Amino acid sequence: MAMKSTMRSFKYDYMGLDAESIKYSLANRLEYSVGKDLYTATDRDWLNVTSYVVRDRLMERWMETMRSYYKEDAKRVYYLSLEFLIGRTLGNSLLNMGIHDACHQALRDIGLNLEEIRELEPDAALGNGGLGRLAACFLDSMATMNIPAYGYGIRYEYGMFTQRVENGRQVEHPENWLRYGNPWEFPRSEVLYPVKFHGRVVEYPDESGQRRYHWVETDEVMAMAYDTPIPGYKTNTTNNMRLWSAKATRDFDLKYFNEGNYIKALEEKNESENLSKVLYPDDTTAMGRELRLKQQYFFVSASLQDILRRFRKSHFHFDKLPDKVAIQLNDTHPVLAIPELMRLLMDIHGLEWKRAWDITVRTFSYTNHTLLPEALETWPAKLFEDMLPRHLQIIYEINHHFLKDVMHQFPGNMDLLRRMSIIDEDNGKRIRMAHLAVVGSHKVNGVAALHTHLMKTTIFADFHRFYPGKIVNKTNGITPRRWLHHANQALTELISSRIGEDWTTNLDELRKLAPLADDPVFRSQFQAVKRANKERLAVMIKKTLGVTVNVDSMFDIHIKRIHEYKRQLLNVLHVITLYNRIRANPSAHVVPRTVIFAGKAAPGYAMAKLIIKLINDVADIINNDPAVGDRLKVLFIPNYNVSTAETLIPASELSQQISTAGTEASGTGNMKLALNGALTIGTLDGANVEIREEVGEDNIFIFGLTTHQAEELRRNGYNPWDYYHGNHELKQVLDMIGTGYFSPNEPALYQPVIDALTHHGDHYLLLADYASYIACQERVAELYADPQEWTRKAILNVAHMGKFSSDRTIREYAEEIWQVNPVKITLEPREEGKKVKQK
Repeated sequence: MAMKSTMRSFKYDYMGLDAESIKYSLANRLEYSVGKDLYTATDRDWLNVTSYVVRDRLMERWMETMRSYYKEDAKRVYYLSLEFLIGRTLGNSLLNMGIHDACHQALRDIGLNLEEIRELEPDAALGNGGLGRLAACFLDSMATMNIPAYGYGIRYEYGMFTQRVENGRQVEHPENWLRYGNPWEFPRSEVLYPVKFHGRVVEYPDESGQRRYHWVETDEVMAMAYDTPIPGYKTNTTNNMRLWSAKATRDFDLKYFNEGNYIKALEEKNESENLSKVLYPDDTTAMGRELRLKQQYFFVSASLQDILRRFRKSHFHFDKLPDKVAIQLNDTHPVLAIPELMRLLMDIHGLEWKRAWDITVRTFSYTNHTLLPEALETWPAKLFEDMLPRHLQIIYEINHHFLKDVMHQFPGNMDLLRRMSIIDEDNGKRIRMAHLAVVGSHKVNGVAALHTHLMKTTIFADFHRFYPGKIVNKTNGITPRRWLHHANQALTELISSRIGEDWTTNLDELRKLAPLADDPVFRSQFQAVKRANKERLAVMIKKTLGVTVNVDSMFDIHIKRIHEYKRQLLNVLHVITLYNRIRANPSAHVVPRTVIFAGKAAPGYAMAKLIIKLINDVADIINNDPAVGDRLKVLFIPNYNVSTAETLIPASELSQQISTAGTEASGTGNMKLALNGALTIGTLDGANVEIREEVGEDNIFIFGLTTHQAEELRRNGYNPWDYYHGNHELKQVLDMIGTGYFSPNEPALYQPVIDALTHHGDHYLLLADYASYIACQERVAELYADPQEWTRKAILNVAHMGKFSSDRTIREYAEEIWQVNPVKITLEPREEGKKVKQK
């Protein structure tokens, strides 16, 4: 009641950033937006009310940002990504806008807890793994650095899936993140574009005799925009993330409806709107593959129509397009944008081929995220012929001109032409999307120094020779605002108390922490922060899994998408080795360890799902063995997402980055964990190489074959049986898995795992790296037994993470690829908390 009486007496500045003004806004929004009062409002109502209040304060910045870009005629960056794993928005927005404490105070004054309200917000299910999280970090950095930028993607109604573990197995359930609505988005029903599929192409001469093409008799789906503001940190810049939702061209067929055939009446609507229903439909079926390709074209077609509409507001000549528009393709998923822009320029706007191609190449740049040949997208030409016939024609034409140029430079080299062709003729005529991306972009970048080197020397070696200078490196980064300032507030406060707050926008400032690694007081404070974070994680584990963990044990964390090349299985082999050693010598001193796994397996990836089952079966045996006790615990945290990561990462002490050398493009989990004071155990793969360069060889645990050694081993004839028979502990571990020690009710359950590691050649070299990994883990345990030295090295890891800020990555993109300049957004100053006596 005190709140109501205060509001009657005074009118506060509705958009003020102080606690009293925010409190006034909360009351206003509760009554007029949610239609509730203090007595009837639920916790979820308060989540929506608080989100609206924060969102309101973004509006002036957002509008002024958009106006300024038009006023300055700024060159804009358009980041096209099939994923944006942004996590929860409320807490991040509060910190970026600098009103976290004021909002906390306002809610506390009316008897509410901000942290409890924040926990109700679902993670936005707009991505799956590192690709989507990188895109989200980049959006944050572009806004923070005042880069004129937009993110374009799909507004998935359901995420990939909610992962539950039932009887040790991953079970997929619908991830309905929009069940209660999304207070952060703005539906733009007026921003609607047609997207075509199927049909046929008609060729005709125009008035000047030039050949022109009409794509006719098509099926159409409408793409409707939903906008989300993306605020920068301590800046007025608020950029836009525009996501597309599929809408039918008509709601239902009235003829069928009146006949009583209600299913048929809605069939077209449902089929059309399936396009934006689910992130990554299962592509193990023909229908799933067709839907995935439709998704890719749907979002790039809508995005390009929108980009050209915006460009045409201020410019009449398309020759200026590359001067005002930079389009970044995040992996091969958006690469259909290249032939789509060609189609729009030629078929809709009448440009001739040479001019359209020059504009297209200068507009696009492409980021490659994988070295695995099987992960480089290819699509059957037959599927294109049916679904996107005009684009198939354009791709054939691009390939014709490209191969002609290659032939002129390397005459007579037919094998080179075959290797470089956009069309793979050896496997049933398939379109190589990565080749199309390289040919159709002015710059192609890798995401770590090793990855870029391998691009130039392996998968794109021919292209590097043909296009010297086109392939460049842009080592990935992470936003320190989300992954330290937001996720680990206790460590943030400790760091800022010693070196100030400039590190939040200049991560190189963390180097000032290096001398403090030898300060016993700072080390003690650092240890206290880590322990508090471990206790917080222990509470979550108890609540989620019902398992009590020893917070004095080493928290050994392996959090990634489940995939054979990421080698969660190698970690399991080490866990079983530790278990066997404890069982064989119960009285031996063992450094206690809690091994935590988290990550999702693709629904159709049988081996990855079997590895999850193995982890849980091993955990069941070990966690319930009285001979082991608290010395070793194994846990699998289900449904790994951004919010879960924000609890796991600050508590981590050992970071598992153990992919086979030469397989991981970069990784960003390694950066997040090190930034939060975890020591890395890893191979010389991806960004691990550069992390070692930054933190020093003495402050990281490196093991295993290098990329060159792995290639040489395979070339000389790798035989995993030699390692099986040559290492007693390894043989014992594999025999236990293969004979049903961990699956007594199904003794042969894990035979496919053993077959993959032995009979089928151990493609990812787990057995070859096993002994080195075990020896490295022994060094880990030895160091952990010396808490002061462990903490010293952990502090040095934090101190040397400056290079891995996404701000640095974006600065390099902006200067070297996009050629865009920052635009500073200025607002009229506001008198905060001003009270006006009501008349």
